[in-house]
Amino acid sequence: MTAPEPKRSFASRPGDAESWIKTPETPLAAPTRTDAFTARLTIDVTPELRGRIKVAAFRRGVTVADMLREMLAREFPHIDGEPT
Repeated sequence: MTAPEPKRSFASRPGDAESWIKTPETPLAAPTRTDAFTARLTIDVTPELRGRIKVAAFRRGVTVADMLREMLAREFPHIDGEPT
């Protein structure tokens, strides 16, 4: 009987923990106004419409969520002076 192979992890840890801890972090991009807070929106659609939406997003090379966020932002633009 042979011993099982050791599990492989998604990312390997560096050999020297001190250098890993002391490595400067890469600066993150400043969050945009829309990144500061998000809320989940759930709607019911027919399976046929869901399929059409997914195909359209795939053809455009974007995620369904990104495509729908863009569409909603176009349909409901922010009007200056109104609360967000």
